[in-house]
Amino acid sequence: MNLPDVITELVKAQNNFDSTAYANCFAETAVVFDEGKTNNGKTQIKDWIDKANKEYQATMEPLEYSEAEHTLKAEVAGNFPGSPAVLTYYYEFEDGLIQSLKIV
Repeated sequence: MNLPDVITELVKAQNNFDSTAYANCFAETAVVFDEGKTNNGKTQIKDWIDKANKEYQATMEPLEYSEAEHTLKAEVAGNFPGSPAVLTYYYEFEDGLIQSLKIV
């Protein structure tokens, strides 16, 4: 599967539970929408993923990427009800970084 470099780095960071590397995939003013909450900026994104990593210990396995729609379907497995689950990640990019991410 041919993923954009920043998505490859994001998956690697997630699977290594590396919150700093994960946050570095995002632009300074990026926004993440997950579990009904909005996280604004790299600092909030790092705090959000750090908490999620500790709580869920989730890993991602990319299943399908659409360049046209900027979507990634991934199987996510971890310490949460319903694991594993297939989630869809909706991305917007700016200058090679993620500007917005919505997880459903």
